[in-house]
Amino acid sequence: MKPMAHLGVGIGWRPEIADAVERLPGLDWVEVVAENICPGHLPASLLRLRERGVRVVPHGVSLGLGGAHRPDPEKLAALGERAVALGAPLVTEHIAFVRTTTPAPALEAGHLLPVPRTRDALDVLCENVRIAQDALPVPLALENIAALISWPGEEMTEGRFLSELVERTGVRLLIDVANLHTNRVNRGEDPAAVLDAIPLEALAYVHVAGGFERDGVWHDTHAHPVPGVVLDVLAQLRRRVDPPGVLLERDDDFPPEGELAGELEAIRGVLDPAGSRPSASLRTPSRHSAPEPAPDPIPDATPEPAPVPAADPVPDAARTRVGLEQAALLSALVAGTPVPEGFDRQRIRVQSRSLAAKRAGVVAKVAPELPGILGGEKAYREAFLAYARNRPMTGGYRRDALDFAEHLLIRELPADPADRRRLTAWWQERAGTRPARRIVRWARALVGRAA
Repeated sequence: MKPMAHLGVGIGWRPEIADAVERLPGLDWVEVVAENICPGHLPASLLRLRERGVRVVPHGVSLGLGGAHRPDPEKLAALGERAVALGAPLVTEHIAFVRTTTPAPALEAGHLLPVPRTRDALDVLCENVRIAQDALPVPLALENIAALISWPGEEMTEGRFLSELVERTGVRLLIDVANLHTNRVNRGEDPAAVLDAIPLEALAYVHVAGGFERDGVWHDTHAHPVPGVVLDVLAQLRRRVDPPGVLLERDDDFPPEGELAGELEAIRGVLDPAGSRPSASLRTPSRHSAPEPAPDPIPDATPEPAPVPAADPVPDAARTRVGLEQAALLSALVAGTPVPEGFDRQRIRVQSRSLAAKRAGVVAKVAPELPGILGGEKAYREAFLAYARNRPMTGGYRRDALDFAEHLLIRELPADPADRRRLTAWWQERAGTRPARRIVRWARALVGRAA
């Protein structure tokens, strides 16, 4: 395994904090959500960072490599295009499934869901990873996810699962220490045991993020300050290895610039308590700074592993078994079907509510006009959650926004005629068609009530 490029300390780049990110002192690199950028129209802020020598790594969220289906070639090509456009040393994704395709209809989680730690699921994941590696122009690293629920009948620990994944594919690991803490609270898993079991020579970089605990459940929000318990897990990792890179994630409720800088300093303090750890940028960044040369890679003191052996194709029967298990779980979470045997029903209810709330929030972001048309945030959320209760997402958030609007119009909502006209105009402008006639609306409504 080749030495990993030294990244240093970075932060997740988001449009809401783009200006603040450019001003952060000592920033070495940034990570961007791959699906949120267009290779031909990169944000000016990212271009300025790149000109200054700040590395940019695309972080994918939609491949679903842990799903029973093989990776979508178009999604792989899109991720590769972003890596090339950004000049990235690698791309990253998650060990998770996000959708099901069997049995029909396809269901979208809108969230990263845990893969069962079984031999079937590992076989499927490894083959999917090899397909992705063959398609991508740069190395791939995969992130461990935070989970609220546990699969019944698992055959491996997290550490063993990750170790075998690396042994069989040669993939890098992106270790999220906040997710290790989340799984300690929610699933009783010891972060130290995971760190002891995984091959740390495969470490690409580390994520650090905030969250909070309520009623015995840790919520990995990425919208709260990084707590001491997460920094403690980072310290445990640092005692075992000098990580090539560490990144602060923040996705919502962005704090003032000074607080972001303070969190980065806290991370640097854990990595090097003596304060001697070098940074790729030791001065406050300037938008007009000259490009800096890329840092040399960290020497790899571990022996070069043997080449990853070729693997036989995964039998269709194994993919089918994994697909049916994942479909049953996802259907219970987003479509209100019975909870599969062996799952904690209370945790399934909590996860289901969390998914619906996240879905409502994202739809409000991609269609910010809807809360205004519907009379405010509270009225919007009530209407959306009622709509989503038994209507799983099948085509992404933008399609979901259109389906939600059509659902309301079929039921002659909103009640105020002026608001209904505004919603009709909004829907028609984006759907590119006429709203259904009233007789069709009635028919659809009757079908929906019967379902």
